[in-house]
Formats: sequence, structure tokens, C-alpha cells
Amino acid sequence: MANISLGITPPHAQKYTLWERLTIQKDRLIANRKFQRIASRIPLIRNISKARANQVFDLMAGFVYSQILLGCVRMNIFAHLADGPLTLSELSTKIDLPVKGLERLLLGAVSIRLLERKSNNRFALGVLGAPLVDNQALLAMIEHHSALYQDLRDPIVLLRGDLKEKALESYWPYITEHSEELKSLSSVEKVAQYSALMSASLPLVADEIIGSYNFNQHRCLLDIGGGQGTFIQMLSGGAKHLQFKLFDLPGVAKLAQENLNHQLGLGRVDCVGGDFFNDVLPTGADIITLIRVIFDHDDERVKKLLSAIYQALPVGGKLLVAEPMAETAEIPAMGQAYFGFYLLAMGRGRPRSAKEIADFLFEAGFLRCRMVKNTMPINAQIILAEK
Repeated sequence: MANISLGITPPHAQKYTLWERLTIQKDRLIANRKFQRIASRIPLIRNISKARANQVFDLMAGFVYSQILLGCVRMNIFAHLADGPLTLSELSTKIDLPVKGLERLLLGAVSIRLLERKSNNRFALGVLGAPLVDNQALLAMIEHHSALYQDLRDPIVLLRGDLKEKALESYWPYITEHSEELKSLSSVEKVAQYSALMSASLPLVADEIIGSYNFNQHRCLLDIGGGQGTFIQMLSGGAKHLQFKLFDLPGVAKLAQENLNHQLGLGRVDCVGGDFFNDVLPTGADIITLIRVIFDHDDERVKKLLSAIYQALPVGGKLLVAEPMAETAEIPAMGQAYFGFYLLAMGRGRPRSAKEIADFLFEAGFLRCRMVKNTMPINAQIILAEK
């Protein structure tokens, strides 16, 4: 007897919409090797296929590209070319590499647009290399990524939680310290390395904040997790009436006080050491800033901190949160891909979207919350909340 179709969708297919089933069929077609060979001979489809093949290759080769960039930074190639193009022979007198090794590095850098090759076999800055000249913030972050690459050498081991010693986790001492031990981070030596990196890279974010928000309406600013005071130092010149407070781990606060006393003079900044998850926050500020702080921490700790900030602010006081965020339209991979894995290696925290952060702010008691438009969301997005 012939089988008769009753028009019933198989159980396993009922969970998909019609559009999803069509998408699945499309993906299966693209994955078929016979279709790929046919597509490579059809002009319009061929161009799409070639573009996607190139993109997949770039994903695979991305680590190699990053090492070419790191090699250029460590050999100061961008600085050597800042005053104009040089030949391989001229560069070899300035750079401690064998000529053949140097040539390979230069040609690799040309291929990824860090450098350009001019007439007479001269090498010059490329469109991606020129912005790195004397850019201490970017140079510090590029050098720092060698620690991240150690932890990512086997991503499955990292994802399973089986990596016993993480380079990033040891780099950031406050990540693994228990709450009672945080106060022991009073040694300047113990916090100096990571604090210096934070200070070097902070201008990328600070420029976005200072260029997007008017601080003249405030009288006193408290920077929580303010490091060595780089943000306060950058802001102080354009907001001469502002008084400042800074709160960070004891060793960091000590470094900040010494630095800011030297840069701004005595009496303008009060740096307080402590644990902002367990100690009472300083009061008296009408605006508090959290710059690249909360994505380092889990949800419960973030909620605890935001509640403490709410209590420390007067009615009408404001909180400004600035950090790279997930689901940033201009660069979606930054959130869950880059910061997702960076924070996993670091040992704590997760990338959050602006909406997730806003939800936490409302839960803490803030009634108004808005995005502050800025020019470079890749460096940070900015949220302003009001008590």
C-alpha cells in the first residue's frame, strides 16, 4: 500500500518558522562543495563567495596579523618612520633584528596596511600604522595582549575552566584577592604594573567622556576605581572649579595621591584607599564616575556597588558609567567576542549591553538614565544616571 502524506509537519521541524527552515536550507546549500564550485563560476555569486572566503581566511590568520603588529611595536618601527620613509638598509641600523628577519616583518606589515612600500624600496607609515606613532594608550594595550594570547593558546581548555595558571589573572591582582585581603594591597609594588597600564590606556576613554559631557555644572567629582588619577588629571585643566575625590585600593590610592599632588597641587584632590564593595564610599560629590570598572565584575558585585553609589550621592546627584559595551552597533564583535574571552581569561566579569547596565541602575534606585552620545563607541559608550 502506498504511503499517503497527511500534510503533517514532522515533530522535529515544528520548532522552526518557515523563514528559519528556508534559512537552514540556504546554509546547507552554501556548505555544499558542489554548489561552491558552481558558484565560483557565476560572476555575481563568485564575487560574494570570494569576499566571504577572504573574510574566513582573515579570521584564521588574525593571530598572525596581531603578532606582526606586536613585532612592529616592540621594534619601535612606527617611531622610526615618523619622520619619513626609510630603506631596509637604513632601518637595519636602528633595529636589532637580522636583515632578513626585519625584511619579513616589514613586508608583513605592508600587507596588513601598517606600512606602505614606496619607490626606491623605502618603507613608510601606512594608514593603520600612522595612528600608532607616540600613541602610548594603544601601544601599551598592544604590548599587554601578549598575556592574553598565552591564555588563549588553547581556547577549549580555557572554556572548560581547566587552565590552571592564567597570565591575565595574575596580572590583575584584585581579581583573585578575597574581600578581606583587598586591604592588604597597600604595597605600591604590587599594584604598580596593572595601575600603570590602566593609566596609559585610559586617555582613549577619557577623551570620549570629556568631549561628550559638560562637567561645569558640578562642584565635586568622585572617581571610583580611578587608578593613578589619569582621568582627574585630564579633566582638571578644563574644569578648574571642580574639587576631586578618588577611591581605589590602598596602594593605588597612595600612588594617585602622590601623582595628583605633584600635578595639581595640594588640596585639590582627596584620594581614599579601600574596597568599594565592602567599605563605605566617600560622600560630598555631586557626580560619581565609573570608568572601565563594572565589566570586570560579576552581576551581584556590580549591583552592590551601584547601590552603594546611589546611597553616597545627594538627591539630584549623577553617576556616569563609561566602558566598552556589548551590542555596540558599529563593532558588534567587540563585546561578546573580544571582551567575552578577555574577561574569561581575566577570571571575572562579563561584557554587558547598555540596556543591561541601565536595568541594574534602575534596580539600584536611579530614576532617570540616558545614553550620552560620543564619537568613538569602540573606546567606550557612556551612560548617565540621576538620583
